[in-house]
Amino acid sequence: MKLNCDLGESFGAYQMGLDAEVMPLIDQANIACGFHAGDPTVLVNTLTLAKHHQVEIGAHPSYDDKQGFGRRSVNMAADELKHLLWYQIAAVDGVAKSLGLELSYVKPHGALYNDMMASPALLETLMQAVASYHKPLKLMLLATGSAKQHKQLAEHYKLELLFEAFADRRYKKDGSLTPRSQAGSVLDHQAALVQVQQLLHSGTVQSDTGQTVAIEADTLCVHGDNPAALALVQSIRQLLATT
Repeated sequence: MKLNCDLGESFGAYQMGLDAEVMPLIDQANIACGFHAGDPTVLVNTLTLAKHHQVEIGAHPSYDDKQGFGRRSVNMAADELKHLLWYQIAAVDGVAKSLGLELSYVKPHGALYNDMMASPALLETLMQAVASYHKPLKLMLLATGSAKQHKQLAEHYKLELLFEAFADRRYKKDGSLTPRSQAGSVLDHQAALVQVQQLLHSGTVQSDTGQTVAIEADTLCVHGDNPAALALVQSIRQLLATT
């Protein structure tokens, strides 16, 4: 299983995350496109870091919400959202190409990701947007009990999907994530390692109500925005190396 992480989220004098420390530990970097975080220089530096460590790169677009870090929903017409996505994807794609890199996938950020998973119509809009980009790109989304239906819809658009699981988030019985507003939604270091071990060995997780939930994931999302998160990424990387 691959590890992916959201990176490139600094802006000007404001430093976010531990990108230089995390990049050597992961397989896929979801790179901010400037609409929730990031700026042109941060984008170049993050891509250069990914190139040095031979990390696969993905665009991490969001709603136009830098003040809210992309965590607020924005009601948009389907065409407007498609154009917003093309604009952001093209920014990462173009800079990557200038550095001798190839963009390979798209992972929506924050509220856009959550809204996509909650709304079939919005998910279809995102699939249409990514599928109609000028070159083939994969779309990363949450692995849930609806993965079979998501695959069928993606096949209609000739779009390849990447299903992701989360190392440190508690799951609900339908395979969705427990909202961060609820107690226990974020797992501590040891609980997260137990969840990752279960995912690796049986392809399942335990829900917040105790049910065993099947999760077929291609990639595991980890966070590296503080020293404790970095320590968890290091532990997961060691766990993958011994499994």
